[in-house]
Order: sequence, then structure tokens, then C-alpha cells
Amino acid sequence: MTLRSSIEIYDLETRSSRVVWQTEQLVESPHFTPDGRTLIFNSDGLIYRLPIGGKPERIDTGFAIRCNNDHGLSPDGRTLIITDKSDGRAAIYTVPVEGGTPVRITDNFGSYYHGWSGDGARITYTAFRQRDVFAILTNTPDGRNEQVVIEGGGLNDGPDFSADGQWVWFNSDRSGHMQLWRARTHGSDRQRMSDSDHCDWFPHPSPDGRHVLFLSYDTSVGRDHPRDKTIWLKLMPAVGGASETLLELFGGQGTMNVPNWLPGGKSFAFVRYFPESS
Repeated sequence: MTLRSSIEIYDLETRSSRVVWQTEQLVESPHFTPDGRTLIFNSDGLIYRLPIGGKPERIDTGFAIRCNNDHGLSPDGRTLIITDKSDGRAAIYTVPVEGGTPVRITDNFGSYYHGWSGDGARITYTAFRQRDVFAILTNTPDGRNEQVVIEGGGLNDGPDFSADGQWVWFNSDRSGHMQLWRARTHGSDRQRMSDSDHCDWFPHPSPDGRHVLFLSYDTSVGRDHPRDKTIWLKLMPAVGGASETLLELFGGQGTMNVPNWLPGGKSFAFVRYFPESS
């Protein structure tokens, strides 16, 4: 077998990672179920569950067979949320975690899920709305109360809620190159949280409120977040400050696009890639 993807779990206490499952297929965005016993990931447009120590099982998502790496679970673990392009345009849907018929919750297309608040009350996502630029939005899980948090000022992406639900973290190039920012959930009090020589993407606050995990590229990638690059997984205090590099690996797009912490905040899941065979 020629390896392409390695799903791994990193332990903060030991500062080491262990392999959960490896495959010759391209897989993306692993995240935990609330009991910490299973990972959810996507591959080739489909969604799978992976019992830790077991083998992947496909989750039935009905007509949604062009799912990308922007997916997650409700805090109670009952609802799977997916981003799918089966009709050629990205929209966000919910489906029972056991599988079933997806229900579209975004009226407008060009919407990409990224996070669910810990109290289950709101989701956050990026979307094209006005002026054909990416905005950061929140909504209720039924899709009936969409609100803009950030719009304009640069490319805005990768939102996720702080553990207390008071902040939305995101990445933006409004300062010149991609860095981490946060704002109150209604868009006020915008604060730049990283100041590095790298391009920082996909901030994920830990469930215990202590840390923010994120991914860094060399600035040669520009505004993009490509796969198959040397990247760094980093950790910074949730209040801001100097970051610690945990891992250098071959990865990027798909490594950790969505919230990937183990409940409790002691470990997180990610994908390490291997070069494609020539």
C-alpha cells in the first residue's frame, strides 16, 4: 500500500502523536464524537465514522455525495452538519448522525460550515453574500437567524467559537498577510491575535478555554491554503501571546479545517499527508 493519509491524535501532555488509521486514499478533517471514541472524516465526497481502533464505516448522507472538508457535529453528538456541492454550489445541511436525508439550512449558496458553539445555540461559517467576498456569519442550527460577524477588509475564513461562546476566532489577511483575529459574536471589538512571519489559518479554541490550536504556512502560499505543503501546527494561549510549535509536517488543506479537539482539551486529531506517487 502506498500511503496517502495518516489520521493521528496528538496528546498535549506527552507532546507526541499516535497513528489511528492510515490509507492510500485522500481523507480530510477528522473530528471527535462527544464520547471521544470515534472520529468523523470525509473522503471522495462521502462522510465516514472511524471507531478508534476500528475501521471506517460510511455515514449515509442521501443525495449529498459531494461533501467537502467543512463538516462537524452538534455538541450533543446527535446531528451531523455538512457542506455539500451535489448541485454544483456549496450549501450547509444537517443530517442525523446515524445517517438520513439532509436538510439544507442556508438559503444562499456559497456557504461553508466551520464551527458550532458549545451550548449548541449557534453555528458559524464563511459565505459569499454581498460584494462577492467571504464573510464570517453565525446562524441558529435551523438556519433561521443568519447574522454577519465580519464582512470586507480582506479575505476572511476559518471561524470557530471560543469555549465560552463570547468570541468568534477567524483568519484574515486584512493586516497584509493571513493572521489570526477574533471578534465578539456580533462583530464588535475586533482584535488581531497573531503577529507572525507565517500565514496562520484555522484557529480552534480548546474546549477547556486554555488554548487556541492553529495551522501555519510559509508566506509563499499567499492567500491560499493548499494541500501537500510543509506546515506547522501551533498552540497559543486563548488570551493571546507567543505561540508554541507542536509539529512540523506535510499537510495543509484537510489537515484540520474544522474543530478537532477531544472533549476536555487534552488531545486533538489531524491528518498527515504523504506525497502522491509520481
